[in-house]
Amino acid sequence: QVQLVESGGGLVQPGGSLSLSCAASGLSFSIYGMGWYRQAPGKQRELVAAITSDISTNYADSVKGRFTISRDNAKNTVSLQMNSLKPEDTAVYYCHAHFGQFRDYWGQGTQVTVSS
Repeated sequence: QVQLVESGGGLVQPGGSLSLSCAASGLSFSIYGMGWYRQAPGKQRELVAAITSDISTNYADSVKGRFTISRDNAKNTVSLQMNSLKPEDTAVYYCHAHFGQFRDYWGQGTQVTVSS
């Protein structure tokens, strides 16, 4: 059974930093593309950052230069370092794993709130 478990969310002031982590189990982690998505109230879920099995990365324009995605295949984890956080970054952040056309998994989400 595949499980993706996020951690590290919370409340932070504007300009602050948070680091999210996603622990994966039940899959051959190294061959999966991994990503972080977010969904704010009343909005569609959107891609924040992604990292492929060969460590290529992709970021939403709104987070470029502020967020960094990384993976540790030895620990089956993917992380998202978020700096210079803005109120508009407030959302539930979801970990995502995909491989091929049919292997697609989501975590339960972790809340990130940026507010003074």
